[in-house]
Amino acid sequence: MRFDTSQQMKLGQQMKLAPRMIQSMEILQMPMLALQERIEQELASNATLETFEPGADRAEIDEIRKESDRDATENERELKVDDDGNASDFERLDSMEESYAEAVENQYEASALPSRLREEWDFGASGVRAARDSGERDGKMDAMANTAGRGASVGDQLLEQWLFAPVDDRTRALGKVLIEFVDDDGYVRTPLEQVVDQTPQDLKPVTIEEIERALYALQLFVEPAGVGARDLRECLLLQVDAADEDDPSEDWTLTRRLIDEHLDDVLHNRLPKVAEALGMSMEQVKGAIEHMRRLRTSPGRELVQDTPPAIIPDAVVEYHEDEDRYISYLTDGLLPNLRINREYAEMLRDKDADKTTKEFIKKNLTNATWLIDALQQRKRTLQRVLNVVVDAQRDFFDLGPQALRPLPMTQVADQLGVHVATVSRAVADKHLMTPRGVFPLRKFFTGGTQTDTGEEVSWDAIKAALKEVVDAEDKSKPLSDDAIAKALADRGVEIARRTVAKYRDQLSIPSARMRKQY
Repeated sequence: MRFDTSQQMKLGQQMKLAPRMIQSMEILQMPMLALQERIEQELASNATLETFEPGADRAEIDEIRKESDRDATENERELKVDDDGNASDFERLDSMEESYAEAVENQYEASALPSRLREEWDFGASGVRAARDSGERDGKMDAMANTAGRGASVGDQLLEQWLFAPVDDRTRALGKVLIEFVDDDGYVRTPLEQVVDQTPQDLKPVTIEEIERALYALQLFVEPAGVGARDLRECLLLQVDAADEDDPSEDWTLTRRLIDEHLDDVLHNRLPKVAEALGMSMEQVKGAIEHMRRLRTSPGRELVQDTPPAIIPDAVVEYHEDEDRYISYLTDGLLPNLRINREYAEMLRDKDADKTTKEFIKKNLTNATWLIDALQQRKRTLQRVLNVVVDAQRDFFDLGPQALRPLPMTQVADQLGVHVATVSRAVADKHLMTPRGVFPLRKFFTGGTQTDTGEEVSWDAIKAALKEVVDAEDKSKPLSDDAIAKALADRGVEIARRTVAKYRDQLSIPSARMRKQY
């Protein structure tokens, strides 16, 4: 075997996403809350960046920025800054978007704020300690300190109640084991035989009867009623028992029979069959079902109620009567006004300053300038997209969801002269406050079809029309999917029956049999 070595020259081209491009895309994609946190972190970690009141001298601000721009070298900024407000950077970005869309998405996901904080805390603890020991304020620790604590889990809350249950030590120990198998809905869905197998060794041997006794005690002594049930029927019966005990004057007899004997028929809306089997009138059955509506199918959720995340609209649309048009504006007034600290900018020009100090200041000045530029670019891009949306969707603001027009992102991108991925990032996770409520900005970008008259109508508008047809139907004779399709065709919208079924599912509208009222 012979090994040879040789030298070769190869000519090729490579494109790399510079840090400034990545940061610009991150800032563009961030919703308001995430952007506020991002700015707060930068303010905490970068001494050359400061806030100012809106009434500050604009000339002074511009002068500071010019000084910073002159002092930041081309090599360290890694990108050429043109006189057109960095437009060339974004032109280059647009040309690279298609090739690097997936790579950039991964980059953004990897640096998304919440996960980044968690990862750096988990794996960068030494760096955190070093910053703390040196007396520096750590932005990540500040963000973590300001994050709301996570509420106690279902298991934790049940265990706290169980510790005070009037049971013997053996039952208490087995109850703790069972609590580990209670899911967030409040059910013990694991077969008890499997629970026996997974009981700790110090509690064995364990019989199925002991586990059943512990489960019964758990169902009896923890709240809310229904927790610890193994299926829906048992869950509802436990709640009926608790309600009957709380108020004996209220008659739950028929409701209990419905749950115990005819739950499947009730769930499938086979009420005539139930009435016949029980020898009751339809009104009596319907009254018992109204009783059932007071029960909970997932009682455990009461212990860990999910708080929906706060939504701060990124933009507002308002109607101006004098001009008879809608206008949009960003809610960037919620963001602090940023500028370069003048003292640090002057230190950079001091020839007697220490070289290490100057390098540190120069790096931070560059980062601060990049952030300010990215925020300005975000503002311009998002406002341009909003202007197109407001012009294209006036009928929606005037008439409602049924008037939503098709507006593909490719059309907006062509109109603005940018790549479609830039438009996608601009609308991602953003919300728009309108006279008709708060909507995700992405809602206004949708495909569609044409009516018989040639008018374009969006898919969301068709869904709204479908919902209107269902809401107006005779509930004693609900419309089938074929009938709904015919009703839409009468309005000039031709869609297939299977499309009606698909849209019904998306709108959480039950089938005709389930919508029937007796």
